[in-house]
Amino acid sequence: MLLVWQSTSCSQRNYNVDAETAPTTSAKGGLFKKKLVEPVAAPVDTARPSLATTPVVDTTQQDVKKRKKQKKSKKLFLGYRIRKGYVKSGKGPNATIEKFSYLAQYVEPSMYAPAKYFYDTKSHRIKKARTIDPKRARVLHGPYKKMIGGKVVAEGYFYIGTRHLRWESYNKQGILTSKSHFEKGFPRDAIVNYYDGAQTKMKEVIPYVNNRIEGDYVMFHQNGLLAWEGQFEKGKRVGVWIEFYNFRNRKHYEYQYPETADDQPFEAFLLKEYDRNGNLIYEKGKLDKRPKM
Repeated sequence: MLLVWQSTSCSQRNYNVDAETAPTTSAKGGLFKKKLVEPVAAPVDTARPSLATTPVVDTTQQDVKKRKKQKKSKKLFLGYRIRKGYVKSGKGPNATIEKFSYLAQYVEPSMYAPAKYFYDTKSHRIKKARTIDPKRARVLHGPYKKMIGGKVVAEGYFYIGTRHLRWESYNKQGILTSKSHFEKGFPRDAIVNYYDGAQTKMKEVIPYVNNRIEGDYVMFHQNGLLAWEGQFEKGKRVGVWIEFYNFRNRKHYEYQYPETADDQPFEAFLLKEYDRNGNLIYEKGKLDKRPKM
């Protein structure tokens, strides 16, 4: 099925989550050609010409099977069946188009994945989150490409909702600006620490890219649930860092760091606090329902 949405304004998005077509083929049947053979020397009254049939090998079935095999392989990526789609935002020469692949059937990403990428069928956008709703999420899996004004600015691969293999970024002139390698969500050179010697209970993942801390950092409780998450940029903590309770992946605290590594540094401060039921009880400068000591 081919579904196409066409944008009517800058704020709307076009998307196509089943935009995959296969070339049509036509098979020609085999032929048998008749060849006239010169008559064998014989008396005039008894000599007759004979017809010899030279069969041509019919490769139709072989060609069809080969095409089917090639068509099938395009729908598989690392052992999983995939479908293709795209998301478009904006219009004109600066329109942004994201072409992506996603799992034909839902598969839950790894609980240890630092971030999970998916296509949200409700908002019609590609999102990144720690938890996802199977009813509205199409887990990204396979090739991904982002273009602005018809020029590629980023491309790579996903594996069950996580960045995988080589990822590259380009500027508007098409010059390569960065290249990273991932293994199922983690930088290839990341340092992984475990709670146990058998390395079955992951404790933390420290992302390293080009010999410095860069990317998503995660720490887990011993029960496997998330304890901390945040981002490093140029070896510095940036953005919002979140501490979680040791049950149901519920947030406990949110701390604010500079937005980028190039911003003026400042000491991190408490931005939000939640109780054990997930209710917001504190937000800096707006709300404070915390119990009085």
